[in-house]
Amino acid sequence: MTRAFALALPALAVLALAGPVAAEDCTTLATQLEMNQCAGRNFDAADTALNQTWRAVTARLAGDAAGLGKLKAAERAWVAFRDAECTFQSMGVEGGSIYPMIWTECRETLTRERAATLQGYLACEEGDLPCPLPPQ
Repeated sequence: MTRAFALALPALAVLALAGPVAAEDCTTLATQLEMNQCAGRNFDAADTALNQTWRAVTARLAGDAAGLGKLKAAERAWVAFRDAECTFQSMGVEGGSIYPMIWTECRETLTRERAATLQGYLACEEGDLPCPLPPQ
């Protein structure tokens, strides 16, 4: 089993059990405005889940100023990447009424993936040398 897969398993289990984090089905809505707003709510839910996981990760790094600094630098870089990637992915519909939905859905997807990555760090075990967090 690869390390990335092993890290993702606990995160996927947590996300699967987290009912409020599940995305709302926006495909049944009548107007593009409603679909755009729905995508926004889904992103907000994903962002809330990410922030909860972030707090747990930073709590594990309490007292490790260097580790917190590296985590914050990584997170700033990740946010810049996420937004640039989503701008790139949605450039085919730029200027259209569907653009906000496509861009926001991309941000939701990448945010959920980042939350899963951080959640995986929380599952570090003693002796897991490449894991950035100390075991609980």
